Amino acid sequence: MKSLENRIPPPILVVICGAGMWGLAQFGPSIPLGRPARLGIGVAVCVLGVLVLAAGFLAFRNARTTIDPVNIGRASSLVRTGIFRLTRNPMYVGFTVMLLGWAVVLGGIWTMLGPMLFAMFITRFQIVPEERVMLEKFGSEYAAYRASTRRWL
Repeated sequence: MKSLENRIPPPILVVICGAGMWGLAQFGPSIPLGRPARLGIGVAVCVLGVLVLAAGFLAFRNARTTIDPVNIGRASSLVRTGIFRLTRNPMYVGFTVMLLGWAVVLGGIWTMLGPMLFAMFITRFQIVPEERVMLEKFGSEYAAYRASTRRWL
């Protein structure tokens, strides 16, 4: 399974997962909530996810380091400020929250599997390999950061 590590860009995984969630929404029971309420809550949750994602992106941009999750070895600095004080992976948190909002909009009970499966996949095939590279590249500085800041939230 090592062949899947850092191979698929996370935004593509979000699209694939979102499409799968749409398919699942066609089957099974629905959330007992009216469409306007689902739409309002789901969009609000999606916006929250976008804000978290954007905060991570801007912190990387301000530090002038790469946001390329496929070529993590090109990272030029360890970002520990801003949203990175709360989570080591704000972009993945943002994507997961966006998928949660999409699940609410879709209204299917089974769609709630999407964000969970995304988080599990991204942890195993993206975050864990990234952490290995960051530890090699930044050593004790990254180890201290990892010990003081949660992977997710």
